Amino acid sequence: MIIGFKDGARLFGIAVVTCCAVFVSTIFTNFYLDVVPLRETLSTQEQLALYDAQLAMAKFIPLISGGVLSIVAAIMLIFYIKIFIDSEAKNLGILKAMGMSDLSIAFHFWTFGLSVAAGALVGFALSFTAMPLVYEGLAIEGVPEIKINFHWELPVYFVIVPSILFTLFSCGAATFALRVPVCEMLKGKSEQTVKYRARQGKARSFPVEMCLSTLGSKKSLVFFVAFSGFCFSAMVQMSLSMNELGSGTMSVMILVIGLILALATLIMAVTVLINGNIKNISLMKTFGYSLRECILTVFGGFVPFAFIGFGVGSVYQYALLSIMVNTFFKDVGNVPDYSFSVPAFFIALFGFIVTFATVFTIYTYKMNRISVKEVMIEY
Repeated sequence: MIIGFKDGARLFGIAVVTCCAVFVSTIFTNFYLDVVPLRETLSTQEQLALYDAQLAMAKFIPLISGGVLSIVAAIMLIFYIKIFIDSEAKNLGILKAMGMSDLSIAFHFWTFGLSVAAGALVGFALSFTAMPLVYEGLAIEGVPEIKINFHWELPVYFVIVPSILFTLFSCGAATFALRVPVCEMLKGKSEQTVKYRARQGKARSFPVEMCLSTLGSKKSLVFFVAFSGFCFSAMVQMSLSMNELGSGTMSVMILVIGLILALATLIMAVTVLINGNIKNISLMKTFGYSLRECILTVFGGFVPFAFIGFGVGSVYQYALLSIMVNTFFKDVGNVPDYSFSVPAFFIALFGFIVTFATVFTIYTYKMNRISVKEVMIEY
């Protein structure tokens, strides 16, 4: 089985998520390992309090951010594997009809794990370019400059091990996804068809019915749209709050990571939505439906989940910063009190609406260029 360029490009989102996870985890784990030996050089109670707080933070951040992003990468990997099997159902069905087992076919999906390896490698390399600035921002007053050391175990933990685990996970997920009768796959189906049932009672307009049908058939994309809103909300508000708490370097780093994650997952979801509805969009345009109605059928059902993700992100960032400031740094002097920032919330909300509207507008222009003739020739 050969995975084409388009299939590899789809895995870019996984590489981005993995890169961000490894980038953050490597920086703070490396900082932890470099700072641990310095405890004997500290003399004052204030230095010890700051030292303990930074050690706790250096352990807490990789655990939370790395754990959450690893789960997201696993979900994305399952999603991409499902998309590939959907698009190649007939070819895979032929292989199964020729006697190949699900396990032997799934073995070829090891290549999907390469996206994790690439992202982890890039994230690990980039982390060392940002370490000097992060170390400077986390410096302890009265302590000599913290030297950046290379710890050989980190590339093992953050590059080699994740690459192997996700490669095995890809094969396992593919084995499970391939458990479909051969006859169904030969018909071009990779799962049993789920029929959408219209609500009895008051009749809905056709665009609304199409909107609900699209939402029902693409339920897995709800997670990615909500996660995109979550990342934008949490990271932008956290960035603004970190700037107020006196860490400019951390503020910029968090903002960049948040925007990258939000845009990568949003663009992935929007691309899948449009590609999966090209035929419906072209037919609606032929029947005289406006572009606004076409947009409603594709994006309308997912917009509320983006705002739900934004709300959850607001709660998450407040809880995370509260734990860091009020628990880890409670004994450290000169650390300002932290409370929920209403201005940061509305700034993030405005940026969220503008950014998402811009992405939808760009893809709306792409949607408007869909040619009925090209679609009919392709199908």
